[in-house]
Amino acid sequence: MHHQRSKVLPKSLGRGSLYTFQPTKTRRGKLTHKEVDARHLYFPSRSQPSTPGTPRTKASSQHLNFSDFHDSLDIPDSDWNDVDDAPQSRRHTKVCTLIWGWSTIKNYLQSQNDYIREWLPQRAEYLNIILEGEQLAKGGICEQCFEAEGSVQCMSCAGVHAWCSPCTVKVHRNLPFHKVQRWNGAHYQPTSLMDLGFLWHIGHGGDPCPCNWSDPDPEESGYVTGDGPSNHRSVAFLLGRPYDDPVIRKSSQFQMTIVHTEGIFSHEVWVCKCPGSDPNDWHLDLLHQRLFPASISKPKTAFTFDVLDHFLIDALECKTSAMSFYQKLKRFTNNAFPERVPDRYRELMRVSRLWRDLKHRKWFGFGHDAGKDPGDGGLALFCPACPQPGLNLPADWKVQYDRDTVMRQYVIDGNFTAQHMKMNKPELDVALSDGKGYMVSEGPYQNHLQQSLDSKERSTCSNHRAINAANINKSNLRSTGISATACARHGCFVPHSVVDFQKGERYMNTDYSICNALGYGSERITKALVIYDVGCQWSVNFWSRVKNSPSLLLPPALEIVPAMGKFHLAAHKLSCFPRYSLNFVKGAGHLDGEILETLWAPFNKISPTARSMTQAHRQEVYDDHMRDSNWKKLVGLVPSLLKKYKASNKCLEEMNQAYEQLTTVLDPDKVSRWELDALRAEADRGEALDIYLLKGDKAPTFHEVQIQLMKNPMTPFGSGGSVAWLAEGISIEDSQQRLSARIEKFHSNGQAFFKGLEINGAFTPQDDPEFCGKEEEEEQEDREFWGEDDGYWEVPGEEVEELASELMSIWMPSSIGSAKLTELGLVDLLKEERELRIGQANDCLDQLRKDLGNKAMLYRQNFWTANSTREGTRTKKEIQKVVARINKHVRGYQRARQAILRLDPNVGMAEKYQEILPNDLAVSKEVTEENRFGQGTSKLAWFWMMEGE
Repeated sequence: MHHQRSKVLPKSLGRGSLYTFQPTKTRRGKLTHKEVDARHLYFPSRSQPSTPGTPRTKASSQHLNFSDFHDSLDIPDSDWNDVDDAPQSRRHTKVCTLIWGWSTIKNYLQSQNDYIREWLPQRAEYLNIILEGEQLAKGGICEQCFEAEGSVQCMSCAGVHAWCSPCTVKVHRNLPFHKVQRWNGAHYQPTSLMDLGFLWHIGHGGDPCPCNWSDPDPEESGYVTGDGPSNHRSVAFLLGRPYDDPVIRKSSQFQMTIVHTEGIFSHEVWVCKCPGSDPNDWHLDLLHQRLFPASISKPKTAFTFDVLDHFLIDALECKTSAMSFYQKLKRFTNNAFPERVPDRYRELMRVSRLWRDLKHRKWFGFGHDAGKDPGDGGLALFCPACPQPGLNLPADWKVQYDRDTVMRQYVIDGNFTAQHMKMNKPELDVALSDGKGYMVSEGPYQNHLQQSLDSKERSTCSNHRAINAANINKSNLRSTGISATACARHGCFVPHSVVDFQKGERYMNTDYSICNALGYGSERITKALVIYDVGCQWSVNFWSRVKNSPSLLLPPALEIVPAMGKFHLAAHKLSCFPRYSLNFVKGAGHLDGEILETLWAPFNKISPTARSMTQAHRQEVYDDHMRDSNWKKLVGLVPSLLKKYKASNKCLEEMNQAYEQLTTVLDPDKVSRWELDALRAEADRGEALDIYLLKGDKAPTFHEVQIQLMKNPMTPFGSGGSVAWLAEGISIEDSQQRLSARIEKFHSNGQAFFKGLEINGAFTPQDDPEFCGKEEEEEQEDREFWGEDDGYWEVPGEEVEELASELMSIWMPSSIGSAKLTELGLVDLLKEERELRIGQANDCLDQLRKDLGNKAMLYRQNFWTANSTREGTRTKKEIQKVVARINKHVRGYQRARQAILRLDPNVGMAEKYQEILPNDLAVSKEVTEENRFGQGTSKLAWFWMMEGE
């Protein structure tokens, strides 16, 4: 059957609009599917279309006719969605096996605009129904007692209801956070359950405490069970007070503000007054009701567990501040007059900290053993995929795996956005989880800073901003930023390794972070890869700093391999590339070392909010967001690893093929020697890695070739030697190009003055022919060089039209060709021009590479970071100038290449000096998109890999 050959999905519901998805590949080689019209497979009346339209465009540009599609398939309406009762005909069976049901197809085919277009005719009806809901419901009769006036409706209950006040209270006995409205004769207006007489009894399962009852007729209240009154009278008698004593009532009743996800509510709360109950434990009674009290003694404000959970998720996912969250609740409560809503913003700030601490201690298993301390990093998650002995490695992991396989891989980076202002009274700050999460304990860290020396080491590499940021303005800042360490492969923050900067990124800060990270969960692992932006300078004296500091501790026998991220490596000297590139670290895999930069992007959204918090509060917020970042990495780890695994297998196969192809054309002895050098460099590292440093000779320039040829004996051709004559011809060609460009620019500028007037065929002043004759000596030299018979060069009877100077052809040996030159015995002249043309081509390629790099840097550093339209426009003009120079170099190279191939039509010369295509001149994405997908399979244009001669 046709439909079994490929996956068929309907893409629009026009008549017969079915499309098959056939496998294909993108330009990058990624497997995908393309849409092919398959209507001819299912509708005999239609022939196969030669040029199928785009289904998505069709579906969005025209109304969908569902009836036509339904009729074309001849499927009865009653049997369309019923598989068991599907039509018995062969055609119906085939269609039903293809289609999952009419509703599924309809939902799949319709776009957002289709849904809106379908709804538009119903807009008036929708509005009418909404307005009907605002009229008096149920005819104004209570649906519960059928006697009293039903003037109250609940906006939170499902459906439309009408109750009297007592019935409303009874129905909402366990629904204290529903919003109710009361009919005032003209419309509904907001009210509250408390205004209707609702009393919230804390304890006794929602029933009133028998010791609190003071109503002389409790049967009418509806709050007490059958044995309530007698029980309450007995207790009142034992206390020596009458049952209706107001002291008993008032001592246990108070009004409380309760913050919920639906808004802020006020309720009359009655607490338990049974013998043995302690008024100091009222806050615990609230906690049993899933209400978190804002204070311990006599709480008047409480927060529901739901609203606290909502706030934490909003803060983590939406980066919502406490002020914005509470403002939202106030508008939910009273959107017209939010200032009338009680302000509990400060209470929310305080209670959310307590709730966060309790939740984390429960999640990490410290709720069942309250006496056990979490320890450093005990309330933090780490990467489940990184090797951790005793957690995710087998008992014999040292036998199964080598050091490179279980090597820990870390990346460290600073964030100068995460600043912190100085506190007025830091001694009053109370910490709930100091050092239990990702930020280090404050006390030991401050002791380390006092013991460390602030030594400024002279840089032997580039002048990096990270180290020189120590002069940052910090007059009102306690911390100028933070430094964090994360696993380099999966991007999970390492617990108890995030430190504060005091005045820039100093080694005393980063050393403490790295040492804590290296000691976390890495018992008996003897090798670690540390990726740092300035790893070339940091690693020089790292071990001496560790030796001189008692607070810097490392696991025994640990080997640290310093490296740098691939993006930051470009800013270093060329000598840093082989020694600190991740490409030459065994076990590093396909790693860019810049994953921590991606973690700072969402983290920076909370930095302004945390900037003015107390130190302890800021630490808890940062720990929470880092924990959440690791949690999201954890839950998405399996799909991510599967995707990377498939991509790496495909890439490995392609790269192995390229490696084998390259190996087959190389000298086997050289390959064996290179492999030994690579193994030696891998073991020794350091200077031994300099074998990977590119040491190619620069191709000879035009002037170098000219000087070398001038040393040869002069030929009898030309007054100044053949080399000078050839060089002058090449120079004239370049001058012609410049003159042509100037004339074109002159004409384009002149159009503005002529206001669009056509000037073609207009009078142009000409030189007097009497003064433009040839010198007899020049004619004699021409005859001596070309011979008397010049019929070979001119067509008989053809009138020679005089050309403009910039359009004249420069007759040189390459104009004749190698065959004719060899026949004339002008081989030396041929070789001289070929060498000069090679020098010309090398010059053009060298300038082309420089200007392409300049163009890429202009895009990255100026255009994409422009802060104003003026700055962007100025950068565009600079880019246009660079593009003009690039085109000039390409034209010069193409002229030189054409001449080279005419002088030496050898295949090897054509392979070395290839044609430059437009896509070879694209901006280097290694500079502008360093974090893009597919870096490992990208290829450079051929002229970036040319070798010197």
